[in-house]
Amino acid sequence: MGNRLPWWKWLLLLIAGFLVFTIILGFFQFPIVVDEEHPIPVWIYINLSLLSSGAILGLYTVWRRIDGYRRAPDLAMRKLNSGLWGGFGIGAVFFALVTGSIALLGGYRVGSFQWDTVSLVKSLFQFLIVGVGEEVLFRGIVFRMLDERWGTLVALVLSSLLFGFLHITNDNATVWSSIAITIEAGLLLGAAYKWSGSLWLPIGIHWSWNFFQGPVFGFAVSGNETYSLISPVIDGPLWITGGDFGAEASVPAVILGLAVTILFFYTPSRTADTSR
Repeated sequence: MGNRLPWWKWLLLLIAGFLVFTIILGFFQFPIVVDEEHPIPVWIYINLSLLSSGAILGLYTVWRRIDGYRRAPDLAMRKLNSGLWGGFGIGAVFFALVTGSIALLGGYRVGSFQWDTVSLVKSLFQFLIVGVGEEVLFRGIVFRMLDERWGTLVALVLSSLLFGFLHITNDNATVWSSIAITIEAGLLLGAAYKWSGSLWLPIGIHWSWNFFQGPVFGFAVSGNETYSLISPVIDGPLWITGGDFGAEASVPAVILGLAVTILFFYTPSRTADTSR
């Protein structure tokens, strides 16, 4: 439908959607913010995280009506289980392969383990909020609207650049780390959305990607330190390890991310009509 709107109305809706959901994402990260200052019991944290994630998704369905659609088919419940958990599996395998590649190149080895059930569970639900919010913002709003008006290539490039370079404000970020995220994550997640016609798949990938990168394998997550099950010894050139920004800034992650993106485009698409 985006290509049938007057250009000024389409642009206004794109900008408004981006700003509105940036604010929404910031607000609904309150369980993460509160827990950092005043630790919340884990069962309350889980429920608040589910409430926040559900609220973001609910507001997105409302927004789809505001910008001229009857429903949000990219949140079809029939695709929830296969998309979310399939994506979670893809993210887990992806970061296991990234970590294994860095280890084979001599940049990673397991130092010790530190099991903390509460921290691990809280990290899992923390990254659920992040995955839901960022995928609604960058794929549900930005990619979708660009794709409807200008086509998939333009949507993929522009949404990926925006996604990658907004990370430049993170701790330990560099121009290279933003380029890396643009290629390995922005392109991959956009391709996953286009291939599946659903937000559930990129949400699952994004959620699992962050969880396994940080709390499981012990890398920084986009420059941010987290609790980690494994305390690794990470040593070597920045192109191998990603340095203080995390494995997302490594060449192995970029190569693997690009490979998965290409795989999506060469696999028969499951895209459904996400426009009405």
